[in-house]
Amino acid sequence: MHAWLKTAIPKLASLDIERSVKFFEALGFQRIAVHPTVAMVSRDEVDVHFWLTDDPAIPNTTGCRVNVNGIDALYQEYLALDIVHPNDPLGDKPWGLREFSILDIDGNILTFAGPIPV
Repeated sequence: MHAWLKTAIPKLASLDIERSVKFFEALGFQRIAVHPTVAMVSRDEVDVHFWLTDDPAIPNTTGCRVNVNGIDALYQEYLALDIVHPNDPLGDKPWGLREFSILDIDGNILTFAGPIPV
């Protein structure tokens, strides 16, 4: 028998836990738990955890990819919030995914990816 990985929960650096949670609430996530140095939010089947740092360089070098059903609808939702990364709007990529990116309030990059519509 071999090991089978099932899910991943990104842990993103936060310069201000409450501010990070509020930003993700604007993205449609719900707060699950908020403590002084860690927090958890959730939307659909995706959980995101935060850990507090005082080093602003850390969030600028971290991020995650989120697989999405309905990538075009999510893009329109986030486009209306004016948070789509200007260098990575929605597009079909050569690796076979349709994706776009946003930066969170601290600079973590989140790339949302889904199948290219047929």
